[in-house]
Amino acid sequence: MKTTDKPVTAEQLLNSTKAEVWKAITELDQMVLWYFDNIPAFKAEVGFTTRFNVKAPSRDFLHIWKVTEVIPQQKITYNWTFKDCKGSADTSFELFEQDNKTLLRLTNNVIEDFDDRIPEFKRESCQAGWNYFINERLKAFLSLTTN
Repeated sequence: MKTTDKPVTAEQLLNSTKAEVWKAITELDQMVLWYFDNIPAFKAEVGFTTRFNVKAPSRDFLHIWKVTEVIPQQKITYNWTFKDCKGSADTSFELFEQDNKTLLRLTNNVIEDFDDRIPEFKRESCQAGWNYFINERLKAFLSLTTN
């Protein structure tokens, strides 16, 4: 993924309130149930940083997240980097009320080029990952917990 690429996006209309979706994307006890199960800590506070490892087919990726923007029940952005890998991206989760449901719009914007020789850093992999998390995992999680 490169800074010259258009941002990767994923959208899902969820049959949940903004408050319910906000909790799912910002509260650790809920995040570990649909997102990454080994996130050690998370706070929706600007400046908060967390690290955790994810094993992938090509290597281990130590994820480093730093929260850069928080507008409660509207938007959270955090920066993603990976230990020993070049590249940086800002990922924003935005919430919009729509017909008594919540539209979640995720935008992954590259700030510093990633090494696209690494399969997990190719645009297709990033798009597939976000589609999986937002359109499958989060949607399924909320359908079980809010209905």
